[in-house]
Amino acid sequence: MEAEKTLKAPVYNTGDDEKNNLAQMRLLVEAKDPAAKEVDNLMLRRFLRARNQDVEKASAMFLKYLNWRRTAVPNGYISEADIKDELAQKKACVQGFDKAGHPIGIIFPARHFYAKRDMDAFKSLCIYVLDKACARIPSGQEKFIGIVDLQGWGYSNCDIWAYAAGLDIMQNCYPERLGKAFVINVPYLFMKAWKMIYPFIDENTRKKIVFVDNKNLKATLLEDIDESQLPEIYGGKLPLIPV
Repeated sequence: MEAEKTLKAPVYNTGDDEKNNLAQMRLLVEAKDPAAKEVDNLMLRRFLRARNQDVEKASAMFLKYLNWRRTAVPNGYISEADIKDELAQKKACVQGFDKAGHPIGIIFPARHFYAKRDMDAFKSLCIYVLDKACARIPSGQEKFIGIVDLQGWGYSNCDIWAYAAGLDIMQNCYPERLGKAFVINVPYLFMKAWKMIYPFIDENTRKKIVFVDNKNLKATLLEDIDESQLPEIYGGKLPLIPV
């Protein structure tokens, strides 16, 4: 049974100030791009919160997103046929739910190789995985959680520009979607790359990243994820199925 069927969805409370900001934002973005009329208030609110209630900055961010989406996803979705080589590398899984009802995404950076990377295809894979995760978010929820498994990561996997591109897409086009990211099986070598990746991570995202010590891996994940929803490779009961 899917966890979303048994977990209660939270109730979102929007204060008067935020409601007023949201109304102002809607007027601004609809005046500049008619496509904004098709978007619900929950999406606009995520952009507003990502810019700390600054209506002008949130509106600019959202309008940039609409233009990006038209270019990056002209058909409204990423076709599996367009990213078949990326999918064949089994870099990501989207399955299970945490105890709060957030869907779980798992990525394996050690399956990504800089020398073989096609940046456009990689960006499309990021969009495909993010769309898949968001599509699984139950009504009443707005976020997903992530597990970044660095087992086996080495120099051949290090691709700072690809990481920066993926972060840019998530942070600027899917704002306030990430609830928490567990970074696990971290090799010492990765921390050198982390120093280069860190400047590309915005303050809101940084607060959501949790580095997990190997000796506490299962216990830490079980604090947020029930054993029935935790992948078998981490001591749970859920078989991994790549996207």
